[in-house]
Amino acid sequence: MALDRGALPDPPVLFRLPGLAPLVQQTYEAADFCEVRDLPWAYETPATPFAPAATFARTIDIRDFAFDPAFRGVAMIDFFLRTLGLDPSSVPSSAKRIAWLAPKLRPTPAPARGYVLVCPKTSMALRDMPPEIHAAIVTWLVQAGHRVVTQGDPIPGATTAAPCETLADLAGLVAGAHAVVSADTAMPHLADAYAVTCLAFFTTHRPEWRVRDYPLCRAVHLRTGLPDALEFSRGPDDVAAARAAWFPEGADLSWLHRALAAALG
Repeated sequence: MALDRGALPDPPVLFRLPGLAPLVQQTYEAADFCEVRDLPWAYETPATPFAPAATFARTIDIRDFAFDPAFRGVAMIDFFLRTLGLDPSSVPSSAKRIAWLAPKLRPTPAPARGYVLVCPKTSMALRDMPPEIHAAIVTWLVQAGHRVVTQGDPIPGATTAAPCETLADLAGLVAGAHAVVSADTAMPHLADAYAVTCLAFFTTHRPEWRVRDYPLCRAVHLRTGLPDALEFSRGPDDVAAARAAWFPEGADLSWLHRALAAALG
Protein backbone atom coordinates (compact mmCIF):
# COMPACT_ATOMS: atom_id res chain seq x y z
CA MET A 1 0.00 0.00 0.00
CA ALA A 2 1.20 3.52 -0.73
CA LEU A 3 1.04 4.96 2.77
CA ASP A 4 -0.28 8.49 3.16
CA ARG A 5 2.22 10.05 5.56
CA GLY A 6 -0.64 11.97 7.16
CA ALA A 7 -2.34 8.75 8.24
CA LEU A 8 -0.05 8.29 11.24
CA PRO A 9 1.87 10.64 13.51
CA ASP A 10 5.27 11.44 12.05
CA PRO A 11 7.53 9.56 12.32
CA PRO A 12 5.85 6.24 13.14
CA VAL A 13 7.89 3.50 14.81
CA LEU A 14 7.41 -0.13 13.80
CA PHE A 15 8.44 -2.84 16.25
CA ARG A 16 9.30 -6.29 14.86
CA LEU A 17 10.42 -9.53 16.44
CA PRO A 18 14.18 -9.96 16.74
CA GLY A 19 16.03 -12.74 14.92
CA LEU A 20 13.82 -12.83 11.84
CA ALA A 21 14.94 -14.62 8.69
CA PRO A 22 16.97 -12.39 6.34
CA LEU A 23 14.23 -12.29 3.69
CA VAL A 24 11.74 -11.03 6.27
CA GLN A 25 14.19 -8.49 7.70
CA GLN A 26 14.79 -7.10 4.21
CA THR A 27 11.06 -6.52 3.78
CA TYR A 28 11.15 -4.24 6.81
CA GLU A 29 14.19 -2.43 5.43
CA ALA A 30 12.15 -1.44 2.37
CA ALA A 31 9.64 0.29 4.68
CA ASP A 32 11.43 3.63 4.73
CA PHE A 33 8.34 5.52 5.87
CA CYS A 34 8.97 4.52 9.48
CA GLU A 35 11.64 3.76 12.03
CA VAL A 36 12.05 0.02 12.66
CA ARG A 37 13.08 -1.32 16.06
CA ASP A 38 13.32 -4.81 17.54
CA LEU A 39 10.51 -5.73 19.91
CA PRO A 40 11.79 -6.90 23.31
CA TRP A 41 11.07 -10.55 24.06
CA ALA A 42 9.60 -9.50 27.44
CA TYR A 43 6.09 -8.78 26.20
CA GLU A 44 3.79 -6.34 27.90
CA THR A 45 1.82 -7.68 30.85
CA PRO A 46 -0.01 -5.88 33.67
CA ALA A 47 3.11 -6.42 35.79
CA THR A 48 5.61 -5.41 33.10
CA PRO A 49 4.18 -2.70 30.84
CA PHE A 50 5.79 -2.04 27.47
CA ALA A 51 7.87 0.96 28.52
CA PRO A 52 8.57 2.46 25.05
CA ALA A 53 4.82 2.91 24.50
CA ALA A 54 4.76 5.70 27.07
CA THR A 55 6.63 7.97 24.65
CA PHE A 56 4.17 7.55 21.78
CA ALA A 57 1.02 9.51 21.07
CA ARG A 58 -0.71 6.31 19.97
CA THR A 59 0.07 2.59 20.08
CA ILE A 60 -1.42 0.11 17.60
CA ASP A 61 -1.02 -3.57 18.52
CA ILE A 62 -1.40 -6.04 15.65
CA ARG A 63 0.34 -9.00 17.22
CA ASP A 64 -1.40 -12.29 16.38
CA PHE A 65 -3.75 -10.51 13.97
CA ALA A 66 -4.51 -13.84 12.29
CA PHE A 67 -6.47 -14.79 15.42
CA ASP A 68 -8.45 -11.53 15.45
CA PRO A 69 -12.09 -12.21 14.43
CA ALA A 70 -12.08 -8.89 12.55
CA PHE A 71 -9.34 -10.27 10.28
CA ARG A 72 -11.51 -13.08 8.96
CA GLY A 73 -13.75 -12.63 5.96
CA VAL A 74 -12.42 -9.23 4.87
CA ALA A 75 -9.78 -7.99 2.46
CA MET A 76 -6.50 -8.11 4.37
CA ILE A 77 -5.51 -4.58 3.36
CA ASP A 78 -8.86 -3.25 4.61
CA PHE A 79 -8.28 -4.85 8.01
CA PHE A 80 -4.93 -3.10 8.36
CA LEU A 81 -6.30 0.24 7.16
CA ARG A 82 -9.10 0.03 9.70
CA THR A 83 -6.61 -0.89 12.42
CA LEU A 84 -4.65 2.25 11.54
CA GLY A 85 -7.83 4.25 12.07
CA LEU A 86 -8.69 4.81 8.40
CA ASP A 87 -11.92 4.14 6.56
CA PRO A 88 -10.90 1.57 3.90
CA SER A 89 -13.53 2.91 1.51
CA SER A 90 -11.76 6.29 1.53
CA VAL A 91 -8.60 4.74 0.05
CA PRO A 92 -8.70 4.07 -3.71
CA SER A 93 -8.00 0.56 -4.91
CA SER A 94 -4.87 1.71 -6.75
CA ALA A 95 -3.36 2.85 -3.42
CA LYS A 96 -3.94 -0.61 -1.90
CA ARG A 97 -1.54 -2.31 -4.30
CA ILE A 98 2.11 -3.28 -3.67
CA ALA A 99 3.41 -1.00 -6.42
CA TRP A 100 5.21 1.12 -3.80
CA LEU A 101 7.75 -1.69 -3.30
CA ALA A 102 9.30 -1.73 -6.78
CA PRO A 103 11.03 1.69 -6.57
CA LYS A 104 12.43 0.82 -3.12
CA LEU A 105 13.83 -2.63 -3.92
CA ARG A 106 16.13 -3.09 -6.89
CA PRO A 107 15.79 -6.69 -8.08
CA THR A 108 18.88 -8.80 -8.63
CA PRO A 109 18.73 -9.46 -12.41
CA ALA A 110 17.69 -12.99 -13.28
CA PRO A 111 19.95 -14.90 -15.72
CA ALA A 112 17.13 -15.46 -18.21
CA ARG A 113 14.13 -13.25 -18.97
CA GLY A 114 10.62 -13.82 -20.22
CA TYR A 115 9.81 -17.13 -18.54
CA VAL A 116 6.77 -18.36 -16.61
CA LEU A 117 7.65 -18.75 -12.93
CA VAL A 118 5.84 -21.58 -11.13
CA CYS A 119 5.70 -21.31 -7.32
CA PRO A 120 4.16 -24.48 -5.82
CA LYS A 121 5.25 -24.00 -2.21
CA THR A 122 3.73 -21.75 0.42
CA SER A 123 4.30 -21.25 4.12
CA MET A 124 2.36 -24.40 5.02
CA ALA A 125 1.23 -27.74 3.59
CA LEU A 126 -2.40 -26.61 3.82
CA ARG A 127 -1.86 -24.22 0.89
CA ASP A 128 0.83 -26.00 -1.14
CA MET A 129 0.22 -27.34 -4.63
CA PRO A 130 0.19 -31.14 -4.66
CA PRO A 131 3.18 -32.53 -6.58
CA GLU A 132 0.87 -33.89 -9.29
CA ILE A 133 -0.58 -30.41 -9.86
CA HIS A 134 2.85 -28.82 -10.00
CA ALA A 135 3.97 -31.39 -12.57
CA ALA A 136 0.79 -30.92 -14.62
CA ILE A 137 1.21 -27.13 -14.69
CA VAL A 138 4.86 -27.29 -15.72
CA THR A 139 4.16 -29.93 -18.38
CA TRP A 140 1.27 -27.93 -19.86
CA LEU A 141 3.37 -24.76 -19.98
CA VAL A 142 6.31 -26.52 -21.64
CA GLN A 143 4.04 -28.13 -24.22
CA ALA A 144 2.43 -24.73 -24.89
CA GLY A 145 5.87 -23.38 -25.80
CA HIS A 146 6.66 -21.38 -22.67
CA ARG A 147 10.04 -21.19 -21.04
CA VAL A 148 9.45 -22.33 -17.48
CA VAL A 149 11.30 -21.74 -14.23
CA THR A 150 10.03 -23.54 -11.15
CA GLN A 151 10.71 -23.15 -7.46
CA GLY A 152 9.53 -26.72 -6.96
CA ASP A 153 11.02 -30.14 -7.61
CA PRO A 154 12.75 -30.66 -10.97
CA ILE A 155 10.40 -31.34 -13.88
CA PRO A 156 11.60 -32.25 -17.41
CA GLY A 157 11.63 -29.22 -19.68
CA ALA A 158 11.78 -26.65 -16.87
CA THR A 159 14.64 -24.87 -15.15
CA THR A 160 14.76 -25.26 -11.39
CA ALA A 161 15.41 -21.95 -9.66
CA ALA A 162 18.23 -21.73 -7.16
CA PRO A 163 17.17 -20.84 -3.62
CA CYS A 164 16.87 -17.08 -3.17
CA GLU A 165 19.24 -15.78 -0.50
CA THR A 166 17.89 -12.23 -0.42
CA LEU A 167 14.63 -10.40 -1.03
CA ALA A 168 16.30 -8.73 -4.03
CA ASP A 169 17.00 -12.20 -5.48
CA LEU A 170 13.36 -13.18 -5.03
CA ALA A 171 12.20 -9.90 -6.54
CA GLY A 172 14.51 -10.49 -9.49
CA LEU A 173 13.06 -13.94 -10.06
CA VAL A 174 9.57 -12.44 -10.22
CA ALA A 175 10.47 -9.28 -12.14
CA GLY A 176 12.25 -11.38 -14.79
CA ALA A 177 9.11 -13.40 -15.49
CA HIS A 178 6.35 -12.49 -17.89
CA ALA A 179 3.90 -14.47 -15.74
CA VAL A 180 3.73 -16.19 -12.36
CA VAL A 181 1.66 -19.25 -11.43
CA SER A 182 1.37 -19.58 -7.68
CA ALA A 183 -0.50 -20.99 -4.73
CA ASP A 184 -1.67 -18.46 -2.14
CA THR A 185 -0.45 -14.86 -2.01
CA ALA A 186 3.21 -14.34 -1.13
CA MET A 187 4.34 -14.46 -4.76
CA PRO A 188 1.23 -12.70 -6.14
CA HIS A 189 2.12 -9.76 -3.86
CA LEU A 190 5.54 -9.53 -5.52
CA ALA A 191 3.99 -10.05 -8.96
CA ASP A 192 1.75 -7.05 -8.34
CA ALA A 193 4.73 -4.99 -7.16
CA TYR A 194 6.54 -5.57 -10.46
CA ALA A 195 3.45 -5.53 -12.69
CA VAL A 196 3.74 -9.19 -13.69
CA THR A 197 0.70 -11.21 -14.78
CA CYS A 198 -0.22 -13.81 -12.17
CA LEU A 199 -2.46 -16.86 -11.89
CA ALA A 200 -3.06 -17.65 -8.22
CA PHE A 201 -4.86 -20.62 -6.67
CA PHE A 202 -6.53 -20.30 -3.26
CA THR A 203 -7.65 -23.09 -0.95
CA THR A 204 -8.20 -21.48 2.45
CA HIS A 205 -9.22 -17.92 1.55
CA ARG A 206 -11.47 -16.28 -0.98
CA PRO A 207 -9.38 -14.43 -3.56
CA GLU A 208 -11.09 -11.10 -2.88
CA TRP A 209 -9.64 -11.19 0.64
CA ARG A 210 -6.09 -11.23 -0.71
CA VAL A 211 -5.77 -10.06 -4.34
CA ARG A 212 -8.88 -7.95 -4.89
CA ASP A 213 -6.87 -4.86 -5.81
CA TYR A 214 -4.36 -6.53 -8.13
CA PRO A 215 -5.50 -5.92 -11.72
CA LEU A 216 -2.98 -8.35 -13.27
CA CYS A 217 -3.89 -11.27 -10.99
CA ARG A 218 -6.36 -13.91 -12.13
CA ALA A 219 -7.49 -15.98 -9.15
CA VAL A 220 -9.01 -19.46 -8.87
CA HIS A 221 -10.87 -20.39 -5.68
CA LEU A 222 -10.64 -24.11 -4.93
CA ARG A 223 -13.54 -25.40 -2.82
CA THR A 224 -12.25 -27.37 0.15
CA GLY A 225 -15.26 -27.61 2.47
CA LEU A 226 -13.02 -26.22 5.23
CA PRO A 227 -14.03 -23.24 7.36
CA ASP A 228 -13.61 -19.92 5.63
CA ALA A 229 -10.35 -18.08 6.37
CA LEU A 230 -8.70 -21.08 8.02
CA GLU A 231 -5.25 -19.72 8.90
CA PHE A 232 -3.59 -22.87 10.24
CA SER A 233 -4.07 -26.59 9.80
CA ARG A 234 -5.84 -28.30 12.69
CA GLY A 235 -4.54 -31.72 11.64
CA PRO A 236 -3.99 -34.09 8.72
CA ASP A 237 -7.68 -34.10 7.76
CA ASP A 238 -7.48 -30.40 6.89
CA VAL A 239 -4.43 -30.97 4.70
CA ALA A 240 -6.20 -33.89 2.99
CA ALA A 241 -9.30 -31.74 2.33
CA ALA A 242 -7.17 -28.96 0.86
CA ARG A 243 -5.34 -31.43 -1.35
CA ALA A 244 -8.60 -32.96 -2.57
CA ALA A 245 -9.81 -29.53 -3.70
CA TRP A 246 -7.15 -29.56 -6.43
CA PHE A 247 -8.85 -32.61 -7.97
CA PRO A 248 -12.52 -31.59 -8.37
CA GLU A 249 -12.86 -33.89 -11.39
CA GLY A 250 -10.70 -36.69 -10.05
CA ALA A 251 -7.74 -37.49 -12.29
CA ASP A 252 -9.16 -35.29 -15.05
CA LEU A 253 -7.20 -32.02 -14.90
CA SER A 254 -8.87 -30.34 -17.85
CA TRP A 255 -10.17 -27.62 -15.50
CA LEU A 256 -6.54 -26.76 -14.70
CA HIS A 257 -5.59 -26.64 -18.37
CA ARG A 258 -8.53 -24.28 -19.02
CA ALA A 259 -7.41 -22.00 -16.20
CA LEU A 260 -3.86 -21.89 -17.56
CA ALA A 261 -5.06 -21.22 -21.11
CA ALA A 262 -7.37 -18.42 -19.96
CA ALA A 263 -4.66 -16.72 -17.92
CA LEU A 264 -1.58 -17.30 -20.06
CA GLY A 265 -2.75 -18.35 -23.51
